[in-house]
Amino acid sequence: MDQLAWLPPHPDLGAALASARTEDNPQALLATAARLSGFRRDFAATGRIDRLAQRAIAEGATPKSAGLAPYRVAVLASHTVDHLLPAMRVAGLSRRLALAVHTTAYGQYRQSLLGEDPALAAFAPQMVLLALDARDAPLELPLTASDETVEAAVAARVDELRRLWRRARQRFAAQVVQQTLVPLDPPLFGSFEALVPASPWSVVERLNAAIRAAARAEGVLLLDLAWEAARLGQGQGLGDAVRWHQAKQLVSHALAPLYGDLVARIAAAAAGLSKKCLVLDLDNTLWGGVIGDDGIAGIKLGQGSPTGEAFLSVQRYAAALGQRGVILAVCSKNDMAVAEAAFAEHPEMALKRADIACFVANWQDKASNLRQIAQRLNIGIDSLVFLDDNPAERDIIRRELPEVAVPELPEDAADYAACLASAGYFETIAFTADDAGRGRAYAAGEERRAAMEEATDMEGYLQGLAMVLQAREVGPAELPRTVQLVNKTNQFNLTTRRTTEAAVEALAADPRSLALSLRLRDKFGDNGLIAVILAQPEGDALRIDTWLMSCRVLGRQVEEATLAVLAEAAAARGYRALLGEYIPSGRNGMVEAHYPRLGFTPCDPPPGAVPEARFWRYVLDAAPLPPHAIAIETQREQVLTP
Repeated sequence: MDQLAWLPPHPDLGAALASARTEDNPQALLATAARLSGFRRDFAATGRIDRLAQRAIAEGATPKSAGLAPYRVAVLASHTVDHLLPAMRVAGLSRRLALAVHTTAYGQYRQSLLGEDPALAAFAPQMVLLALDARDAPLELPLTASDETVEAAVAARVDELRRLWRRARQRFAAQVVQQTLVPLDPPLFGSFEALVPASPWSVVERLNAAIRAAARAEGVLLLDLAWEAARLGQGQGLGDAVRWHQAKQLVSHALAPLYGDLVARIAAAAAGLSKKCLVLDLDNTLWGGVIGDDGIAGIKLGQGSPTGEAFLSVQRYAAALGQRGVILAVCSKNDMAVAEAAFAEHPEMALKRADIACFVANWQDKASNLRQIAQRLNIGIDSLVFLDDNPAERDIIRRELPEVAVPELPEDAADYAACLASAGYFETIAFTADDAGRGRAYAAGEERRAAMEEATDMEGYLQGLAMVLQAREVGPAELPRTVQLVNKTNQFNLTTRRTTEAAVEALAADPRSLALSLRLRDKFGDNGLIAVILAQPEGDALRIDTWLMSCRVLGRQVEEATLAVLAEAAAARGYRALLGEYIPSGRNGMVEAHYPRLGFTPCDPPPGAVPEARFWRYVLDAAPLPPHAIAIETQREQVLTP
């Protein structure tokens, strides 16, 4: 099996690793390890990269200086996982994470969560992975057990898992991830297996279905190893009988790099590092042929030929990604009018021009165009995934823009979608109605940008947008999307603190604290949830623990309108002032002057503040609030502001 097939092969990974061992600068060594993690690798090469990275950190390299976000994962397992830890750390490097991984004693996950485990408590995990196997705590049902008996046994087992999940959240405020179960015993009844309630595979299937339903209800994420086993097929390194009996290994050494990546992509999503935008080449990527030479009628697309159907499948998968919230863009060396005409005139196009939030077709180099796309969409260049059939173009982008993810596409377009899906660039920790509308929101942003370029009077332009800011205290309906936004926003984020649903729920339940979600709509459409405020008491002030906003609404006086909402909420709770905090993260420099620009004045940090934090104070009755052109709706009433 080709491990990590979406990653490009290195011309000589062994030689590169040998050369890296001579590096005596720890920071440079860590950067090299992170770069090499982005190439296709087996178990041995993965271990060598991990040793380089661990040596660099031991010698003083700092992950943040290498552009890596530290993240702590505790793996509580009922099967052997020690051989998987290097793969998790190296996969983390490839996804811009410096993973610290802690494990407990083999099979002691219950004791570690329900009892006292000082080492686990000191580690303070941000994520807890329950990596369980199908032989752990078997249900011991007779084959003649009725459907009702099996259901009751499954429910009891899942109730135990619920208690463990809740305990993990209670103790660590961590994101909990549950691994689904891979059948280890061979089926007894052949194709009749599913019709016998207590057969081995039926029981595992029911357990997995119940685990998935419970996880959805509890806000627990899944590492769905059962689906991965179904995708890979039997005998591909999951549940191998020899490895199990020798060392209680559910996952073989050969499959370790892929398993590590499955863990790392979930951690990256929880840390807000998943990709946001799929940028598509056109010729021989979305259709066969060259539109400028072959014309609309001459390109290969749609029913009637294997090649045309293959490209149609690529478009359908891209459209489905757009429907789940991935921003779609086009970057093509082409004539703009000709390229856009294909979307409007070809009868078999599954993607429509309205699906594309940013369309760039010209004869400039693609690296420059990708920078332009990121700028126009107000997202980081590291939020992009670039899909291009041309190996030379892929190589150029990897060299010029290493932050951009560029999957190594197979030769046949029929496999493009599967390759993109396997890479896990768009892993998520939630899916909401706002996510589904994100593509249209960004497309509307392009319309706003065009309107602004035509405007001669900025104040008149803003008034003409007819903007309405809706502020709501975070409740059950807003909770998943609120937490998702907190955990993935990096640029307009004053502190870049991450959180969990349990933590936000607790804050929202405290009458002295504040948890606000803010939505913005205008004449072009609904921008969805665009800002989150989390604040708590600090003496006579309301301390703003988290203030983040979507970059697509910048320059529209939303910051000033949000301050008005904050001031009203703080005054209603009896506070005299607002206390703003800024913690530099390396990616949020754009908001360094946010508080002084709004009229806050510098002040001393409160007790317990992190050394790098800077604080500003805003006395509520000292001066008029900054003006803005936005109407504000609260839960109680609508207040029109000039």
